[in-house]
Amino acid sequence: MKSHVASQLYYLALALAPLLDAGPALAQARQPLEPVQTIALPDVRGRIDHLDIDLDGERLFVAALGNDTVEVIDLHAGQRSARLEHLQEPQGVAYVPEAKRLFVANGRSGRVDIFEGASLADAGHVDGLEDADNVRYERNSGHVYVGYGSALATIDAATLKLGAQTKLAGHPESFQVEGGTSRIFVNVPSARHIAIVDRNKWSLFATWSVADKKANFPMALDEPDHRLFIATRQPAALLVHDTGTGKRVADLSICGDADDLFFDAERKRIYVICGQGVIQVVQQRDPDRYQSVAQVPSAPGARTGLFVAARKTLYVAIPARGPSPAEIRVYAVR
Repeated sequence: MKSHVASQLYYLALALAPLLDAGPALAQARQPLEPVQTIALPDVRGRIDHLDIDLDGERLFVAALGNDTVEVIDLHAGQRSARLEHLQEPQGVAYVPEAKRLFVANGRSGRVDIFEGASLADAGHVDGLEDADNVRYERNSGHVYVGYGSALATIDAATLKLGAQTKLAGHPESFQVEGGTSRIFVNVPSARHIAIVDRNKWSLFATWSVADKKANFPMALDEPDHRLFIATRQPAALLVHDTGTGKRVADLSICGDADDLFFDAERKRIYVICGQGVIQVVQQRDPDRYQSVAQVPSAPGARTGLFVAARKTLYVAIPARGPSPAEIRVYAVR
């Protein structure tokens, strides 16, 4: 009897051995983000701000604010292919595929510079935009929206003409354009609220307080489920608002010093990039329930990036620190 039991245990051990050996690999496979590549950014010093992508041309644009450059990365080759120089604090970048134009918001010069074509030739600029910061392109209207000073403005992507402008209570940080309505949601940290702008009337018609929180910088939108995501730094929290009522429906502690966050609609996840050196992954269980499922290491000071759903990839900007050079760290979304 003992011999029979021992034989069964022996064969059971043989069957389980491959699974036990694969333990670390299976654990890694279960991670929502897997680092798969690093792309060096030689000679880039200082703070790195926002990113955008040319999907057809496989180019990633990186606003190297502290370096006064935009770094252009060839994603097929996995290396920098060009650099736009002599800029003045490039903060936001927006690529318009129909016009093949790149819009770069420069904080120190107070203008948006435009470059076009494969060579990114100088195509002009739009002045009078003090502390030009975040930019967004909205395909249906053909407009580029830019946050600057204490206002939000529109630029026609075809004519490069400055259009309507709306005053705000303070400097706008991240904002999101709702495609199915005329609303733009805007973070205004100095006023400790979210401003809602009507882009048909170009008027401010509501504000939602962040109340007990401060420093609401990054923002993302889940339009089908009518949910707006805000990250605050003081304290570090993820706030979820119902866009129909303005009511806060969730409040979750997250990593510190967040400056970018993205909603992955396919996987119902939120990726929060935090300067403390991690990417917080939050799972949406339903529109009112959220759970932190992972903190994926990045690097201290890395707090901006770009999630590209079409490539199932999250790009994170890693600034230079001491002897460690700047780089773009590439994460595959699992």
